[in-house]
Amino acid sequence: MTDERNNGEGTRNIVLVHGGFVDGSGWQGVYDRLRNRGYNVAIVQNPTISLEDDVAVTERTIAAQDGPVILVGHSYGGAVITEAGNNPKVAALVYIAAFAPDKDESVQSLIQNSPAGAPVPPILPPQDGFLFLDRSKFAASFAADVRPETATFMADSQVPWGVRALAGAVTEPAWRSKPSWYLVSTEDRMIPPDAQRSMAKRAGSEVVEVKGSHAVYVSQPEAVADLIERAANGDLPKGRQSRGAHA
Repeated sequence: MTDERNNGEGTRNIVLVHGGFVDGSGWQGVYDRLRNRGYNVAIVQNPTISLEDDVAVTERTIAAQDGPVILVGHSYGGAVITEAGNNPKVAALVYIAAFAPDKDESVQSLIQNSPAGAPVPPILPPQDGFLFLDRSKFAASFAADVRPETATFMADSQVPWGVRALAGAVTEPAWRSKPSWYLVSTEDRMIPPDAQRSMAKRAGSEVVEVKGSHAVYVSQPEAVADLIERAANGDLPKGRQSRGAHA
């Protein structure tokens, strides 16, 4: 049965951007819920070789939409949407346990400034310029609340994450001029929750917190879809109208 929550008002087009080590298939639960609510949903399949290439791929998906877009990113996908979100068709940004870099920042620079005592992701040494997570530690670090068989599949189907992508720096953060929402995953062992809160505060994002792993978009698709829908309905972050663009 279709849940027709979208009554024709607000933004109808949603573009979902995955992060490192995974592809877009993890968005299926979120995709299904948003489609059932009447939204048009597109999923970007980024090669995660370089930030520049991933932004270009995302831009092509944005261009294919028939109107304004809500741009959603998970993890490294947050860096992608921070740059690609400057596209005039993007109405708002939604970060799901994601990096939200400022100007000249990269995922690599943000990782280097992780809070003291934060869990260390089990990233293996680079292989020909690409990174993988230790398969034996993937579930505990990335997908602790995902069904074991799904977490095992995710570990065994990892997408190589390019070192160049980690080092790619944002030129102009879209969150400076556009409203944003941020879902903090409180049990995240890849991006520390306090780091997520700090980035969200800096971006002026409306924040919700959900008890979940880094793969919260897989394990908690209803909560993720609800936040995206708030952005689509123009439920502006508190203080955004008075703050305007950040200094």
